[in-house]
Amino acid sequence: MTKELLDAAIEIARIGGEHTLNYFKKDIHIISKDDDTPVTIADRETEQILRKEILSRYPDHGIVGEEFGTTNEGSNVTWVLDPIDGTKSFIHGVPFYTTLIGVLMDNEPVVGIIYAPALDELCAAGIGLGATFNGEPCHVSETKELNEATFLVTEIDRFRQMGQQELFQELLDRTRLHRTWGDAYGHMMVATGRADLMYDPELNIWDAAALLPVVQEAGGVFSDVSGEQTIHSGNGYSTNEFLYPELKKIFEEYISE
Repeated sequence: MTKELLDAAIEIARIGGEHTLNYFKKDIHIISKDDDTPVTIADRETEQILRKEILSRYPDHGIVGEEFGTTNEGSNVTWVLDPIDGTKSFIHGVPFYTTLIGVLMDNEPVVGIIYAPALDELCAAGIGLGATFNGEPCHVSETKELNEATFLVTEIDRFRQMGQQELFQELLDRTRLHRTWGDAYGHMMVATGRADLMYDPELNIWDAAALLPVVQEAGGVFSDVSGEQTIHSGNGYSTNEFLYPELKKIFEEYISE
């Protein structure tokens, strides 16, 4: 069933992601949610499109979405949606936003899609089926030393807000190159070998659900700061298998302080 779900998720992600392009680089109204994060009509319309496409194929499946909550709670198959991950990038006309779909079976991820519509880049994976980038197999980097690594984050200020300045500085000091404009696109950069480490100190389930299958099936590791390879901890980083042991030690030492 995983292959069927993967094929359906790729098709549905493209339908939803392509709809976002109707609003990309356009003057659209921005709404601030209760947590002060922005949302647009593009986010909401796209999630509605994704939900309609899913339920037309699988009316009994559950859905969890950033904008419209939960449908069919209790189903053993749940689709987890983030119509526009990186809304701030989207609003500013930066093409590094993505449409995310994760599919869970019994609450564990089995399918992940990261689709960047403005770049027409799609990374897809199903557990046991490998990972692809625009239809071709993809793999994480083979960087073996942290001082050779490219380190990505989304927002530097998030580390200050969460009291993780020391952790950020250590990662910055230990790696070769640092860049931002991350969000899920940063994790896709790791899965395709174009970066070596992407860390998000704060992740919702709709941010994380697609990431683990993609990174894991690309030969990498998606882990939380305690070393557990899960989407349910509220944080996560992607890397390759060579760098993971050293990074695991760094994160574990940080959280034990």
